[in-house]
Amino acid sequence: MRAAFFAFLLVPALALAQDTTLLCKNLTALRTMERIAVDGVLDETIWATAPIGDEFVQSEPRPNEPALYDSKVQVVYDDVALYVGALLYDPHPDSVMMRLSGRDQIGITDWFGITLDPYESGRNGFEFITTAAGVQFDAIVANEIEDENWNAVWESAARLVPEGWAVEMRIPYSAFRFPKAQEHVWSVQFLRLVGRTREKTFWNPIDPLKEGWLRQCGVLTGVNGVEAPLRLMLYPYASAYAQHFPQEDPALNDWSSTFNGGMDVKLGLSDAYTLDMTLIPDFGQVVSDNVVLNLSPFEVQFNENRQFFTEGTELFQRGDIFYSRRIGGVPLLRDLLYADLQPGETVTEDPGVSKLINATKISGRGRNGLGIGFLNAITRATYGTITDSLGNAREMLTDPLTNYNVVVVDQQLPNNGYVSLINTNVTRDGSTYDANSTALDFLVNNKGTHDTGWRRSADLAAIRPGPGPRSRLLLFRRDRKDRWVADLWR
Repeated sequence: MRAAFFAFLLVPALALAQDTTLLCKNLTALRTMERIAVDGVLDETIWATAPIGDEFVQSEPRPNEPALYDSKVQVVYDDVALYVGALLYDPHPDSVMMRLSGRDQIGITDWFGITLDPYESGRNGFEFITTAAGVQFDAIVANEIEDENWNAVWESAARLVPEGWAVEMRIPYSAFRFPKAQEHVWSVQFLRLVGRTREKTFWNPIDPLKEGWLRQCGVLTGVNGVEAPLRLMLYPYASAYAQHFPQEDPALNDWSSTFNGGMDVKLGLSDAYTLDMTLIPDFGQVVSDNVVLNLSPFEVQFNENRQFFTEGTELFQRGDIFYSRRIGGVPLLRDLLYADLQPGETVTEDPGVSKLINATKISGRGRNGLGIGFLNAITRATYGTITDSLGNAREMLTDPLTNYNVVVVDQQLPNNGYVSLINTNVTRDGSTYDANSTALDFLVNNKGTHDTGWRRSADLAAIRPGPGPRSRLLLFRRDRKDRWVADLWR
């Protein structure tokens, strides 16, 4: 979905330049007192009177030309949710592509969606998409990069109708953040893809020569007198594990068991900032890594699959110095467990990962464009067990008690620019080495098009990776036409 969606958003670079004045359409949402059944049938009376958004414009295959098939969208709301109704015309309803798949796995099919930017930032938003088969896709957008690991609780339904197919969505206010106001004005964009023709259309036209598709949204007005609910979610859990270590001596205990319990907490501190906490988390159900045969001298970097470290972490990616898989990863001194074996000894307990005790994350971005992120995590001391032929066991430290910290401050600049300062710190108990890294990252753009514009950016990082006084100063600058790297040591 990621590649397909961004091919949609980034519009072909070969499109001819046009002196097109960007439009900013306006759609008014209507308050409803009627209960709306989310079934894909637009038969409630409110749909007969709500204002209509139409005249979608192609982004592919013919940018800025009218859509081949009409689309009509309406928005209504009540005290708890936003409702979206869309009638998507198609002269051949039997040819609408309806393919069942897992959540967030849309593939090649017909789909319709909405993007909301309640803060009118032009860079951050929330996406809600449903296919003609009813498959949901949602993502949070930060700096125009979608994070599909984010999952909200919302409803949608789609069904074929004589005119084509229809969609209904119910998006509760708890599913997205928005500022406090009596009268809300939100940036909004509606999207559609016709699967068999690959026609991609926007409600508000997108100029392919202008950077920033979120800056080219329309406006949703009329949402008045609604307040963001308390955003509090609790996820308690309990789990049990058993492991078998075959032993030749039946007198030796070759079974071990583990019982765990903990909780995840998500709390909205304000309309812009969110607190996430996890206490004694269990990642046993997380997708495992594929086996990699690494013949290079460099470490393999695996993708992050743990939900706590994938949701709302876009701020922490600045400077590219934070790798979350270090937290709760393979014990630092694990190799010494096998190097210290004496004759007749075997390893009977070898934890493959360090146990995470708790982690806390605060992140968000205010209306002034200032983003703040803080992450703290603690892993407890990890021990392996070595047993000799007589059944005598001894423990060996494979990872000390470790504290991880990440702090980032990111200020948005005009024309999709930014300046960021990020610091990461690892402190380990005992004589094992600590580490500290700091990076400054910025990007400045002008208002020009792809052909006439310019950009300047740089990354500056100071890294102290291990013991001793030596630290590394890395300076990396780049622009559209040249690129160079300097590596300085002191």
